[in-house]
Amino acid sequence: MNWDKLLERALPVAQSAALAAGAVIDRYYRQTDIGLRIKNDRTPVTRADEESEAAIRKTLTRAFPEHAIFGEEGGHSGSSEFLWLVDPIDGTKAFVRGYPVFSTQIALMVHGELCLGVSYASAFGQMAWATRGGGAFLNGARCRMPICADWSQVALSTGNLKSLAQDPVRWSRLGALQATANRTRGYGDFYHYHLLATGGVDCVIESDVNILDIAALAVIVREAGGVFTDLDGAQLTLDTRSVLAAGLPAHQHALGTLRGLDSRI
Repeated sequence: MNWDKLLERALPVAQSAALAAGAVIDRYYRQTDIGLRIKNDRTPVTRADEESEAAIRKTLTRAFPEHAIFGEEGGHSGSSEFLWLVDPIDGTKAFVRGYPVFSTQIALMVHGELCLGVSYASAFGQMAWATRGGGAFLNGARCRMPICADWSQVALSTGNLKSLAQDPVRWSRLGALQATANRTRGYGDFYHYHLLATGGVDCVIESDVNILDIAALAVIVREAGGVFTDLDGAQLTLDTRSVLAAGLPAHQHALGTLRGLDSRI
């Protein structure tokens, strides 16, 4: 497979799809009539979610009719080794409440490997993207993570942690990480991954995500120089539910601590 040609063609398509979704989302943002309802999994969905995903699917299908798509609202369509992963509004709860920490996430997986990601936060005015071997960018500027080799200087950001909080042992180990880090915040959603890729934070931990939330962000963080796994150190799959993302020394330290090992840096 000629990866360079594939990604050279796919990246502008993904960016165009994200912009099309953003235009839909912006029309609904902070409006009263957004068609809010609660899905069977007890999460909110709005017309903006559904219409923006439709816009993404239309753009992707026009360019790559042979590719499969797995979307948050429309589910899985098609059968192919080329699989687009789409979350039209990652952060619908924020969108509904009227604060701007939400984004459109589009990633391409080929033979099970994530190779392209676009993360577009229209209300923030940020678009990040990356391709395998092609580097990561935020609004056109190259992203390069500074590598923090001393945990006492690490800025740690956490996101969804409900299931981790229900495990007393691992919750205590997370507390040890927080107690010894330089700074702890909970930026959440796309934002702390954009910060991670650009050096604003050094480590991100989440225990309750799905692959559509993080696939594009994983490509971006990795291409910026980071390590992106689940909380057990495993590589990402369609079933991934947690995140440990950081530069290599911080990732090793956090992973060792969560496993109950001595891995001080």
